[in-house]
Amino acid sequence: MLGVRAQGACALPGIDMNDLVFRSVRPRSAWSRSFLRALWPVLLLVGLGLVAQAAATRDETTKNFKKYFGTYKDVPSRVEAVLSLEGVDDKEVVELLVPILKDPESEIVRAAVRILAKLPSPGTIEALFAAYKTEKSELVRVGILRATGEGKYDGTLALAQSALTDKSWEVRRHALQVIESTKDAAAAAACQPLLDDPEPAVRGQALETLTVLGSEAVVAKACALLSDPIWQVRASAIQALTKIRHASALQPLVDRLQVEEGVLAPQIVEALANLTGLELVEPAAWKNWWEANKATFVLPKAEAIAYMRGKREATTGKAKWDYAKSGVADYHGINTPSRSVLFVIDVSGSMEAEVVEKERFSDGNYPSYQRIDIVKTELQRTIDRLAPYVNFNVVAFATKIDPWKKGKLVPANVLNKSAAKDWAKGLVAIGGSSKEDLASAGLIGAANLDMGKTNTFGAIMTAMGIDPTKGPQTGDKDYKTEVDTIFFLSDGRPTVGEFVDPDDILREVKAANELRKITIHTIAIGEFQKDFMRKMAEENGGQFVDLGK
Repeated sequence: MLGVRAQGACALPGIDMNDLVFRSVRPRSAWSRSFLRALWPVLLLVGLGLVAQAAATRDETTKNFKKYFGTYKDVPSRVEAVLSLEGVDDKEVVELLVPILKDPESEIVRAAVRILAKLPSPGTIEALFAAYKTEKSELVRVGILRATGEGKYDGTLALAQSALTDKSWEVRRHALQVIESTKDAAAAAACQPLLDDPEPAVRGQALETLTVLGSEAVVAKACALLSDPIWQVRASAIQALTKIRHASALQPLVDRLQVEEGVLAPQIVEALANLTGLELVEPAAWKNWWEANKATFVLPKAEAIAYMRGKREATTGKAKWDYAKSGVADYHGINTPSRSVLFVIDVSGSMEAEVVEKERFSDGNYPSYQRIDIVKTELQRTIDRLAPYVNFNVVAFATKIDPWKKGKLVPANVLNKSAAKDWAKGLVAIGGSSKEDLASAGLIGAANLDMGKTNTFGAIMTAMGIDPTKGPQTGDKDYKTEVDTIFFLSDGRPTVGEFVDPDDILREVKAANELRKITIHTIAIGEFQKDFMRKMAEENGGQFVDLGK
């Protein structure tokens, strides 16, 4: 009777379910065939029960999310709640997460993007694409583009191409990034109009996307954008002409080198070297060479350039040629051609400690072996050597951020240098070990220990022109910063701020610097783990120097 009821309830028209399972398994004996015919209804009911149980679990997860998510006030709990929706096969997941894409907390947005990039079924993916079509929020449209790009869903390329004409420049920029991630060269034609976009960030991204797609159509426009008023766009144009090699770029690059100043001049020389294989440095030398050779010049093959560079690196240990130094003095051995420099100096309590490897600093003529004395002495000396055409500023940080000049760079004339050196001379380690006696006596306020922590995130974000309490989502609007080079010096691990974990800080700094393109050099002093400082420099185009313990 059981077999009859199961078959009657679940039968498909014209198909005997018992015969279907029998033919699929092909039992070898009559007893086995009889056993399977009797067991099939039970297995079917168990399967239906598991499906029902999964549906109940799915319903319970989304129900609990709707009930409790709004009650969580701390970021970790909200992130965990979002991640709990992973694998839930329900269109309602899309409805719940899409609004979260405009949350001010970047960690929560990142979690939502992660789940939306791993949707488990065509139905949920279709719901995500449908949500984009009706969405009015710029942040949400950006988030959906990010999710579809990471998920590599069918239809992602078409969605990104449709977004290239969006009224929001942020959406257009992210659409270009999604197209870039597909590596689909056929999409290059759709991206080309954005080389003329009114928003500099979009022009720069279009250059980068077309370069990754290997489109030679980028060459002519990159040559024109070498004179773009925004230096970040010029930097993208130079990189495009370095990677997409074409003889027509020689004349524009040589011409631009005659007027370009600061960090971009060596990049142009690098582009010219990559096109020609020559080691010329001075603008006049390149101009004279080109005038003498442009009529007969033939672009060497990339393999020939690679061979020459490989041979040079084998004999000199240097992958790139040495270029002329600028008038900006070295800071702890790091030379920069920049004319827009910001020094960020740690004055937390631990800077009061003396260096351990005193022999490394014995010939520096420092007031003492305290880290703070060594650092501020070198800072004063560097400021004194700045060329007058350099613009600069200094930011000191512990728990709070203390800039010398609020929100601006100033010319390195004699008056500004004198004022900056006096300000640097007055820097002291805040709440250091010498204040611990006051704290142990109950004079916590006088000891100022709470103000002597290390707010690395706040210092770096402030240096990049971002309010550290708001994060990259709001900071992206002000990416056209004057600063192009930061020297960041610290003696310890981050201990306070919006982000404290080194990996979190690295992630946020890299995201914030995507549009700014600021070179961040890092200098470490002390006995702490320094991989964090090294990675920050590597991920932001800078150099790392370890001054020792």
